Amino acid sequence: MEKHYLTPEGKKQLEEKLNFYKTVKRPEVVKRIGIAREFGDLSENSEYDAAKDEQAQIEAEIVEMEGILLNAEVIDKSNLNSNEVSVGCTVTLYDEDFDEEVEYRITGSSESDPRKGLISNVSPVGKALIGHKKGETVSVKTPGGTTTYKIVSIQV
Repeated sequence: MEKHYLTPEGKKQLEEKLNFYKTVKRPEVVKRIGIAREFGDLSENSEYDAAKDEQAQIEAEIVEMEGILLNAEVIDKSNLNSNEVSVGCTVTLYDEDFDEEVEYRITGSSESDPRKGLISNVSPVGKALIGHKKGETVSVKTPGGTTTYKIVSIQV
């Protein structure tokens, strides 16, 4: 099974979301299915079909969240090293192509949000940075082409 890296905060958020799906969303959709059944003929009942589709989606998301939590490795910041990029670190990079500094926090895939500067350890940039040290230059092959970054700093 694939290991999922989570920050303590990310694990807590995922546990809360899972609890919400189990205690609120699941019962809501079951109730909608019951109401839709009362409309009669299920073969032409769009409310019933929509509720069943939503139920399947909710159940799939619950299974996915449970799988992530089952295979989660919570990042312990006390074990992180500011000498080398790893999951959980915040990295300041100099983007040579755009002549600017950018900052990313390397997270597990379930917590990534590039718009907020959270990039996954399995993304092209995250994967290329892991294991490198301050001052090193890293070339990253992305869908948009190759980008070169210089590691300015690493914070834990």
